[in-house]
Amino acid sequence: MPVSNLKNIPYSVLDLATVLDGHTPSDTFKTSLEIAQQSEVLGYKRYWFAEHHNMAGVASSAPSVLIGFIAGGTKTIRVGSGGIMLPNHAPLIVAEQFGTLASLYPNRIDLGLGRAPGTDQVTAMAIRGENFNAAHNFPRDVEKLQQLFSAGNRTSNVRAIPGEGLDVPIWILGSSTDSARLAAEKGLPYAFASHFAPAYFEQAISIYRNNFKPSIYLQEPYVMACVNVVAADTDAEAEVLSSSVKRMFLGVITGRREMLKPPVANMNAHWDQLEKEAVEQMLYYSFIGSAETIHENLEGFISKYGVNEIMATSHIYDQKAKLHSNKLFAGVFSQTFEMSF
Repeated sequence: MPVSNLKNIPYSVLDLATVLDGHTPSDTFKTSLEIAQQSEVLGYKRYWFAEHHNMAGVASSAPSVLIGFIAGGTKTIRVGSGGIMLPNHAPLIVAEQFGTLASLYPNRIDLGLGRAPGTDQVTAMAIRGENFNAAHNFPRDVEKLQQLFSAGNRTSNVRAIPGEGLDVPIWILGSSTDSARLAAEKGLPYAFASHFAPAYFEQAISIYRNNFKPSIYLQEPYVMACVNVVAADTDAEAEVLSSSVKRMFLGVITGRREMLKPPVANMNAHWDQLEKEAVEQMLYYSFIGSAETIHENLEGFISKYGVNEIMATSHIYDQKAKLHSNKLFAGVFSQTFEMSF
């Protein structure tokens, strides 16, 4: 029997703190903790939150707070940002916040950094003000963060306390080739947002690997791919459950963003052909089906792209179904499809 490509691949979770239709952010945070605690037991390596603003259906506007909440409710799983949108913040504040987290939860905190605003342009202006074009300073701000975390910064006039001298791994996040070049230049691990921006995935990871420069942080390229996952006992059941994420992305392309909706039996009643094609293009790197189906498709994905780690994001309306999907997906990596939790 051939050795599985998935045997030694770490698997992780990206949580957007999605708010369900008819529920509140408070409800979301409680279910996130339940998923994180289950993920820890199931062997997931990381549990990350992404920074978003001005979205009724997404409650992850303050990821550093959520990271502390989840880290405090778990024991071993790494918790971090996927990511902090650095141009929205002063590097010193980020260093202090994550230095505080790393002091509270040693060797468990990750800092993923992105340059996008994580919101619409009007809200980005409200966040950044006169620093609206701060994205242009992203490479320099990453360097500032590295300096603030370094033990050698102790003689500086500006110090991150806590933060200085602590081991807070920095990741570069991206959905384009620019981020790939930056991650390669700085010798940092690279996480690609293939769960919503598949178009540049193959090109970006190729650029990253071909231009990677070893650093004190990382000797060889390390690629994490974030993908959509909806697992269920049967392919048919997973297809129905996946209608929730399809409706969510339909809201993205039409500008009618809503809270996460319950699944529907027939998506054709909710989109036209052009909308369907647009949503399916955004969801190109999605793994939907039974554990067996996902295992087969994920084997092909790993074989083709050779990624070092998979991060799953799962927009499933029913919490029991989401927990079951999370369990099934973990089983894909150990090939124990009948796991119990």
